[in-house]
Amino acid sequence: MTVLSIIRDCLDALLHPSARYDALTKARHRAFMAPRLLGSLAAFAAFPIYLAMRGAPSALEVAAFAWLIAPILLSWFLSRTGRYEGAHVLSSLALAGLIMAVAVTTGGIESFAAIWLVVVPLEAALSASRRVAAFASALALSCAAVLILLTQFDLLPLDQASSAQRGLFMAFGIASATLYAAGLAFGAESLARTSVALLSREEERYRLLARNMSDVISRHRRNGAVQFISPAAEPMLGAPAAQLLGHGLFDRVHVADRPAYLTALSDAARGQVRSVEFRLRRDGGEGGRVDFIWVELRCRPLEQDARQDTCQDTRHDKSDELEVVAVMRDVTDRKMQEQALDQARSAAEAADAAKTRFLATMSHELRTPLNAIIGFSEMIAQEQSLMLDAARRKEYAQLINDSGQHLLSVVNGILDMSKMEAGNFEIAPEPFAPRAGLVHCCNLLALKARENGVDLVTDAPQDLPGMTGDPRAFKQIVLNLVSNAIKFTERGGKVTAAASVAGSQLLLRISDTGVGIAPDDLKRIGAPFFQAGKTYQRRHEGTGLGLSIVKSLVGLHGGDVTVQSKVGEGTVVTVRLPLLCAPPIAKPAENKIATLTPAPRNEVLDQPALVKKSA
Repeated sequence: MTVLSIIRDCLDALLHPSARYDALTKARHRAFMAPRLLGSLAAFAAFPIYLAMRGAPSALEVAAFAWLIAPILLSWFLSRTGRYEGAHVLSSLALAGLIMAVAVTTGGIESFAAIWLVVVPLEAALSASRRVAAFASALALSCAAVLILLTQFDLLPLDQASSAQRGLFMAFGIASATLYAAGLAFGAESLARTSVALLSREEERYRLLARNMSDVISRHRRNGAVQFISPAAEPMLGAPAAQLLGHGLFDRVHVADRPAYLTALSDAARGQVRSVEFRLRRDGGEGGRVDFIWVELRCRPLEQDARQDTCQDTRHDKSDELEVVAVMRDVTDRKMQEQALDQARSAAEAADAAKTRFLATMSHELRTPLNAIIGFSEMIAQEQSLMLDAARRKEYAQLINDSGQHLLSVVNGILDMSKMEAGNFEIAPEPFAPRAGLVHCCNLLALKARENGVDLVTDAPQDLPGMTGDPRAFKQIVLNLVSNAIKFTERGGKVTAAASVAGSQLLLRISDTGVGIAPDDLKRIGAPFFQAGKTYQRRHEGTGLGLSIVKSLVGLHGGDVTVQSKVGEGTVVTVRLPLLCAPPIAKPAENKIATLTPAPRNEVLDQPALVKKSA
């Protein structure tokens, strides 16, 4: 352990508790106490040597040496109170008193001690206080003025020293003052170096914090202009921080969110704490595209002390310097989660509504044929009392059979839809002629079209090529689409079923001149159990599964369905199927395999027209 470290530890032990936790304050207190304690102790140690060489001291010499106790008292004052500026004021008074005492007895303003008055304000400069420096300067000038007046009016005692002694004393005064000033200069340089080192360390700490924080810290004027923004903004927005200064950040705010952004900053400038969420444009997205991210901005007014520190050298009115400090973070993931929750909530509400529609629809669809079955079976059971003939019994039996077939088709449609949604529905691709299937389905529905007063037209070229797919599923698609078109076409209207080839796809186009579909309902067409339009919702039978099953069957073939419609003008459904459908991946064999067969001719074909048979 070196001598300097021992001295430093001793000085640190004397420091006031308020100065022990700030490095710059500790250095200033140490710089004040060290030269005074060491100088006074050195002077007292040299006093016996001085006496041995000088002999009996004069009263002035005794007073000068006695005055050396003042620096020790000043160090004790600073150690006990921690009042740094007060200690410097007392030090200036003590030094000025010593100079005046020596100068009065050695020639006044012409004394060698008068040169030390220059040292008084230099010593006060170490206090880093304008008030202390001004007081010390005024004190030194006042002492010089007193010495001039005393010399001018011959109020000083006679100086009995010879010219040689006065010259020697003057040289001593100049040399000692120069050495003391040099010590002050080195002390000031040491404090400055310590201050720079601490500032550099603090800047490095804040720079490390700013570079590694994901949140962006910014400083704004009341109008939103950015005065400072942390480097974290560069990875967040994909732009250099320099481009975000001024109104650069405001230009990136989404136009719809700019009023909320400016309002939050304005409220914060008036002393309120505000939080706002808005969208910011970000550069450098995937493929160089520009997109928007959601950010959360928390802003509050800048503290008065910080504002004064930055504006103390300007002449602007403080009321014009209304500034805001803000912390901004990316909340895009949270927003996406909220949107996902909203979508899930909407889906749950839609599912609940679908369940309600399903119950309402199925209660109607099941109750009607069941009433017919029960009613006509009771009439057959009471044929003797009702005196039914054979023709009437046959008619009732046929109505019961038709109602049973209708119930079976409804149940099969629900089962098929469940299998399709679960991904367990299988198709069996095989080569077939789509023209023959289209013509056959239209022939099945020709009677229904005539009964409804609708003209059914089939447009399929003779050279329509064959395709590979599930022929039963193909017929089911045609039956559902054509029957729906007939159902929702008013008497005197027209339904056209056309087929053509476009590249490697078969285009099946079913058009009608019916009631059409409203734009809001068109977005939901194809959803299970959905029936569009309040004006015609219950005018026709149906569970709302027809088009949903069509979309599922087409999807199993790798095709797609598009619907175009206008209210009052009709609807066009276009189905695109690949001419060559690859067979699906084989699944483990089951005990029973569902096969598809067309529905009977008198079937109400909005319902799924597939009857399951066990293989």
